[in-house]
Parts: sequence; C-alpha cells; structure tokens
Amino acid sequence: MYHFFTEPGFLTETEAVIMGTDVNHIRHVLRMKPGEQVVISDGRGMNRLCELTEIGEQQVRARVLPEEIADTELPVNVTLFQGLPKGDKMELIVQKCVELGVSCIVPLACSRCVVRLDQKKEEAKRRRWSGISESAAKQSKRTIVPEIAPAVSFEEAVEQLKGYDLTLIPYEDSERLPGAGGMRLTRELLSGLLPGQSCAVLIGPEGGFSDGEVELAISGGARPVTLGKRILRTETAGLFILSAIGLMTEE
Repeated sequence: MYHFFTEPGFLTETEAVIMGTDVNHIRHVLRMKPGEQVVISDGRGMNRLCELTEIGEQQVRARVLPEEIADTELPVNVTLFQGLPKGDKMELIVQKCVELGVSCIVPLACSRCVVRLDQKKEEAKRRRWSGISESAAKQSKRTIVPEIAPAVSFEEAVEQLKGYDLTLIPYEDSERLPGAGGMRLTRELLSGLLPGQSCAVLIGPEGGFSDGEVELAISGGARPVTLGKRILRTETAGLFILSAIGLMTEE
C-alpha cells in the first residue's frame, strides 16, 4: 500500500488533502484511481488509512477510513547528533537512521571534522537530507518525517543535552573513564529507557571526538559507553545504537 505525507492541518479525522509533487506522482506515475486505498500521514505522528475520492491537477482528496493503522514509531524519541562526515556519507546515515526510527538528526561540527559548512552549503545540504528523510520515512511506513536540524557546534550541542532523559556518547576509550562498565553498562542504559522518554546520541566524525569534547559532554550529563570491541565507522555507529534501542525497547 502506498504511503504519502501531507502538511499538518491537511489531514483531519474525516478527510485528507495531498498537494505538491506527490499529486503528479499519483496521477501520472502510479496512475491511481478514486477508490484505491493509501496511508496518509501528517509528518507529526497522525497516520490514517484513506480512500482516494478525487484526483485533480493540483490536489488529491481522500476520505479517512475507520480502520486503525499500526504505530510504527519507536517507544522512545532518539535524537542523533552526527559529527559531519566526508563525502556523501551523511546521505546514507540519514536514510538508514530514519528507517531505524530516529526522531531527529542534528549535524554536529566537531574539532576533527574535515567538512566545514558555510550557510549557503548548509541550506542546500539540509534540503537534500530532508528529501532523503521524507523518502525513507515513506518507505519504512513512519508516521513522522524526522527533522534534519541546523548544524550546531559541539558546545551548542552540549547545551541542548539538558532536555534529554539519557545522553550517550560512544567513545573508543570509554573503558578508561570513571564509571566504565563495558557492554553490560551499554545494555543497562538502553534497556532502562521507558516509553515516552528521550535519548540523545553523540556520534563523532571520522577522526573521532577529542578528549576535550568528551570531557565537555560528560560535564553536560552524557554517559560514555562502548559499542563493543571493534572500532566502528562514523556511518555505522549511529545505526548500531538505533538498532540496539529498537531491540531493547520495542515489544
């Protein structure tokens, strides 16, 4: 069954309206007809089974059916602060993390980042990443389109950590830090997350975090954890954490 997103306010308890590029896709690519059923979401958690009623040039209208749609979101809200990687790795990170249930991705400018985004480049990149997020959300039947937030400095990220129930910073030398507990600690922290809680994850770029950044994150409440005995690439670490959160928290 096809899945489309519409703007908040265009999906009510009785009717849905789709506008924009999806109209052309429905009319000319999928060649859908009135009477066909689709899933429509408002991108903010409202998800409804609908029956197409009118397919026009500028908009598609549908009536909301009474059948319930299964909730496909993780029980916890996960924000990924992703150190800016080289090349097009961020595109892979966005796509796969959205499939795995991330709620928001915040590009993170670290001291060891090779990539530096000026305002013009950042706006273009964010548009590209937001499009990938929407496409991945459709494919994986998400009820939200995860936001790709503006890039922040490491110091700005640490300030934002105060609003989360749990903050993790995977770090290859975490076992030398006070409070280390190996994978047992990682499992305990993840399994302790309760439905409705929020979790922030800080992932370093290719060069990893500096010692000063780790110390700053810990002072801001982050818990340094290990992801095992193997060193993971920056594009793999976030996927590992999200997969583990899904395994530990979903029924």
